[in-house]
Amino acid sequence: MLNSRRGGLSRSSGRWLWLAVVTVLSAAVVVFALSRPTPGPVIESLPDSPTAEPTFRSSAQTSPSPTTEPTTAATVQAPAGAPSTTDFRKLATAAATLIYSWNTRSASYSDVYLRLRSWWHVLPDGSNPLAVLVQEFEATGINAGSYASLAGQQAYRSAAVQSLKCDGELAKVRERPAPWVGLHVCTVSVRVVDQAGASRNAYTAPVSVMMNCPPAATAPADRCVMVGFYATPNRIVY
Repeated sequence: MLNSRRGGLSRSSGRWLWLAVVTVLSAAVVVFALSRPTPGPVIESLPDSPTAEPTFRSSAQTSPSPTTEPTTAATVQAPAGAPSTTDFRKLATAAATLIYSWNTRSASYSDVYLRLRSWWHVLPDGSNPLAVLVQEFEATGINAGSYASLAGQQAYRSAAVQSLKCDGELAKVRERPAPWVGLHVCTVSVRVVDQAGASRNAYTAPVSVMMNCPPAATAPADRCVMVGFYATPNRIVY
């Protein structure tokens, strides 16, 4: 009797235990649900507009449009002081004089360089970069540092052409002719005078000037342009 009562009590206690567990779990779920904040409306954030970045391509990769023409000297205005002529000898004479002339009393080094830079026409193929201009101008015996020093002495340099030889008159050009019609080379002998205060130094210097003239496709139709010069001794064309 006692054992059967104990078995009945055990089964009854088990049912009450499961009922208590289920009740506690249900209450926990209700409390958890009530404690959560009520969600507001969902707002989608739109992606930012893509930032446009420039794409750089080499000239070999860029296909020009049919209406686009390459930039030539014909689109560049003639620099101040440059003769507007198809006579390349006249242009070579003017260029050689310009290369060996400056005055610290009236112009800074930047002024002198920019004036010479305006004469130097860079070809579309980039075969005559401005780095060569800087190198060859310094070969005339002047740079930014020395010019600043000479400015304190109010120094200046003047030049006068003594002789001129062009194209076939130059042995090196006869050996290796210009690569296209309209490109000319002249070697000019210049009488240079450097003066600083009471000191005066006179000497003769050669300079080779390259000019591009009609009918070259990269030259203006009505004038020649300077496309380079050499003042470095081992680059002079004789």
